[in-house]
Amino acid sequence: MAVEVSSETEESRDPRKVSAVRMLNNVRQFIMFGIVGGSGTLVNLLVTYLSKKSAEWGWSLHENDIFMNLLGTEFNIRWYHIFATIAFLVANTWNYQLNRSWTFKGITKKSWIRGFFPFLATGLVAFAVSQIILTLLMNPTSPVGLPDDIFDNSTGFRTKFYWAQAISIVVAMPVNFVINKVWTFAKPKVKVVSSGEPQ
Repeated sequence: MAVEVSSETEESRDPRKVSAVRMLNNVRQFIMFGIVGGSGTLVNLLVTYLSKKSAEWGWSLHENDIFMNLLGTEFNIRWYHIFATIAFLVANTWNYQLNRSWTFKGITKKSWIRGFFPFLATGLVAFAVSQIILTLLMNPTSPVGLPDDIFDNSTGFRTKFYWAQAISIVVAMPVNFVINKVWTFAKPKVKVVSSGEPQ
């Protein structure tokens, strides 16, 4: 005697319920991603601070000093770009591990290193956005540049670079989430193999 077992698939459920569940799951993941991102922001700012202070104490370098000229003298890579890059690499590794073990833990994973490089590549897109924002906020001639009279570098809380770095990270976070959701931590596609035999 054969017993027929019925299983409810996503396709057989009410599409509105499926959409609501997916939306709630996406919101939950975004909140978790935001918590991880918040901790990564703290790591980023800590490394930014340590990089800046190490350069000041060890080599008497200021974040606005030119690191390298690009295309003549109009475009420059400044030390704040270097400090932000170091902070990004450390925080990106931190975020990857937390997202892998917590935010997207239920998803079948690749090996650590194979998953890290897509995460890093995704982070680089968000990092490029944050670098543009950082440069605009730091540049005194930019229409969105942080005002020198308020951010006069007289104290840690009035240091323009720290605020510009924090703002640029927050602006880039949604870009980072969307790309990671659809690429780095996407559910693997299930291949359906038809054997031609009745099930």
